[in-house]
Amino acid sequence: MNTIEECQNKDEIEKIISEINHYNDSQTERILPDVWIPIELIAKNNKREIVGGVIGGVGYYAGFMIKILWVDESERKKGLGGKLLKQAEEIAIEKGAKLAILETFSFQAEGFYLKQGYENFGKIENFPKKGQNFLFLKKAL
Repeated sequence: MNTIEECQNKDEIEKIISEINHYNDSQTERILPDVWIPIELIAKNNKREIVGGVIGGVGYYAGFMIKILWVDESERKKGLGGKLLKQAEEIAIEKGAKLAILETFSFQAEGFYLKQGYENFGKIENFPKKGQNFLFLKKAL
Protein backbone atom coordinates (compact mmCIF):
# COMPACT_ATOMS: atom_id res chain seq x y z
CA MET A 1 0.00 0.00 0.00
CA ASN A 2 1.27 3.48 -0.85
CA THR A 3 1.53 6.36 1.60
CA ILE A 4 1.59 10.08 0.87
CA GLU A 5 3.66 12.43 3.01
CA GLU A 6 5.49 15.74 2.80
CA CYS A 7 8.99 15.72 1.31
CA GLN A 8 11.58 15.53 4.07
CA ASN A 9 14.73 16.62 2.24
CA LYS A 10 16.20 17.89 -1.02
CA ASP A 11 17.07 14.37 -2.18
CA GLU A 12 13.38 13.47 -2.29
CA ILE A 13 12.59 16.63 -4.24
CA GLU A 14 15.48 15.97 -6.63
CA LYS A 15 14.16 12.44 -7.23
CA ILE A 16 10.79 13.83 -8.36
CA ILE A 17 12.44 16.41 -10.61
CA SER A 18 14.83 13.84 -12.06
CA GLU A 19 12.04 11.40 -12.86
CA ILE A 20 9.80 13.93 -14.60
CA ASN A 21 12.78 15.19 -16.60
CA HIS A 22 13.63 11.60 -17.57
CA TYR A 23 10.04 11.02 -18.71
CA ASN A 24 9.96 14.31 -20.63
CA ASP A 25 13.23 13.41 -22.36
CA SER A 26 11.72 10.10 -23.46
CA GLN A 27 8.81 11.92 -25.10
CA THR A 28 10.43 14.90 -26.82
CA GLU A 29 13.80 16.37 -27.61
CA ARG A 30 15.32 19.11 -25.47
CA ILE A 31 15.96 22.38 -27.22
CA LEU A 32 18.46 23.52 -24.59
CA PRO A 33 20.85 21.32 -22.60
CA ASP A 34 20.15 22.75 -19.15
CA VAL A 35 16.95 21.91 -17.32
CA TRP A 36 16.69 25.37 -15.73
CA ILE A 37 18.78 28.49 -16.21
CA PRO A 38 17.78 31.03 -13.54
CA ILE A 39 17.29 34.69 -14.39
CA GLU A 40 17.09 36.80 -11.24
CA LEU A 41 17.50 40.57 -11.37
CA ILE A 42 17.04 43.32 -8.80
CA ALA A 43 16.75 47.09 -9.10
CA LYS A 44 18.15 49.36 -6.40
CA ASN A 45 17.62 53.04 -5.77
CA ASN A 46 20.43 55.51 -5.02
CA LYS A 47 20.25 54.47 -1.34
CA ARG A 48 20.97 50.86 -2.47
CA GLU A 49 17.51 49.74 -1.34
CA ILE A 50 15.81 47.08 -3.43
CA VAL A 51 12.90 48.67 -5.29
CA GLY A 52 12.14 45.98 -7.83
CA GLY A 53 13.06 42.65 -9.24
CA VAL A 54 12.25 39.83 -11.59
CA ILE A 55 12.61 36.13 -10.87
CA GLY A 56 12.32 33.46 -13.51
CA GLY A 57 14.34 31.22 -15.73
CA VAL A 58 14.71 29.46 -19.04
CA GLY A 59 13.73 25.81 -19.26
CA TYR A 60 15.09 23.28 -21.71
CA TYR A 61 12.13 23.68 -24.06
CA ALA A 62 13.32 27.26 -24.67
CA GLY A 63 10.60 28.88 -22.59
CA PHE A 64 11.33 31.84 -20.33
CA MET A 65 9.09 31.37 -17.30
CA ILE A 66 8.58 34.62 -15.42
CA LYS A 67 7.61 33.73 -11.88
CA ILE A 68 7.67 37.16 -10.24
CA LEU A 69 8.07 40.74 -11.39
CA TRP A 70 7.71 43.30 -8.62
CA VAL A 71 8.25 47.06 -8.43
CA ASP A 72 7.91 49.08 -5.24
CA GLU A 73 4.88 51.37 -5.25
CA SER A 74 7.15 54.44 -5.05
CA GLU A 75 8.77 53.45 -8.36
CA ARG A 76 5.71 52.37 -10.34
CA LYS A 77 4.68 54.22 -13.52
CA LYS A 78 8.28 55.39 -14.02
CA GLY A 79 9.43 52.73 -16.50
CA LEU A 80 11.33 50.54 -14.05
CA GLY A 81 9.11 47.50 -14.58
CA GLY A 82 9.55 47.73 -18.33
CA LYS A 83 13.33 48.01 -17.95
CA LEU A 84 13.47 44.99 -15.65
CA LEU A 85 11.30 42.95 -17.99
CA LYS A 86 13.24 43.97 -21.09
CA GLN A 87 16.60 43.14 -19.53
CA ALA A 88 15.31 39.77 -18.31
CA GLU A 89 13.92 39.02 -21.79
CA GLU A 90 17.26 39.94 -23.39
CA ILE A 91 19.10 37.58 -21.05
CA ALA A 92 16.53 34.87 -21.77
CA ILE A 93 17.07 35.30 -25.52
CA GLU A 94 20.86 35.04 -25.00
CA LYS A 95 20.21 31.77 -23.13
CA GLY A 96 18.15 30.44 -26.04
CA ALA A 97 14.57 31.31 -25.08
CA LYS A 98 12.04 31.61 -27.88
CA LEU A 99 8.92 32.32 -25.81
CA ALA A 100 8.14 34.11 -22.53
CA ILE A 101 5.30 32.79 -20.37
CA LEU A 102 3.82 34.20 -17.17
CA GLU A 103 0.82 34.15 -14.89
CA THR A 104 -0.75 37.19 -13.27
CA PHE A 105 -3.99 38.24 -11.64
CA SER A 106 -6.29 40.73 -13.33
CA PHE A 107 -5.79 43.10 -10.38
CA GLN A 108 -2.01 43.00 -10.76
CA ALA A 109 -0.33 43.88 -14.03
CA GLU A 110 -2.35 42.68 -17.01
CA GLY A 111 -2.32 46.11 -18.69
CA PHE A 112 1.41 46.47 -18.10
CA TYR A 113 2.18 43.14 -19.76
CA LEU A 114 -0.13 43.85 -22.70
CA LYS A 115 1.76 47.13 -23.28
CA GLN A 116 5.01 45.13 -23.28
CA GLY A 117 3.75 42.95 -26.15
CA TYR A 118 2.32 40.03 -24.21
CA GLU A 119 -0.97 38.42 -25.18
CA ASN A 120 -3.52 36.49 -23.17
CA PHE A 121 -3.81 32.81 -23.94
CA GLY A 122 -5.98 31.66 -21.07
CA LYS A 123 -7.74 32.62 -17.88
CA ILE A 124 -9.49 31.21 -14.87
CA GLU A 125 -12.47 33.41 -14.16
CA ASN A 126 -13.50 34.50 -10.68
CA PHE A 127 -10.22 33.46 -9.07
CA PRO A 128 -9.02 34.33 -6.49
CA LYS A 129 -12.46 35.84 -5.92
CA LYS A 130 -15.54 36.86 -7.87
CA GLY A 131 -14.79 39.56 -10.42
CA GLN A 132 -11.07 38.79 -10.54
CA ASN A 133 -9.28 36.48 -12.94
CA PHE A 134 -6.09 34.44 -13.03
CA LEU A 135 -4.43 35.09 -16.40
CA PHE A 136 -1.89 33.31 -18.57
CA LEU A 137 0.16 35.48 -20.94
CA LYS A 138 2.85 34.81 -23.53
CA LYS A 139 5.18 36.66 -25.85
CA ALA A 140 7.35 35.43 -28.71
CA LEU A 141 10.95 36.45 -28.10
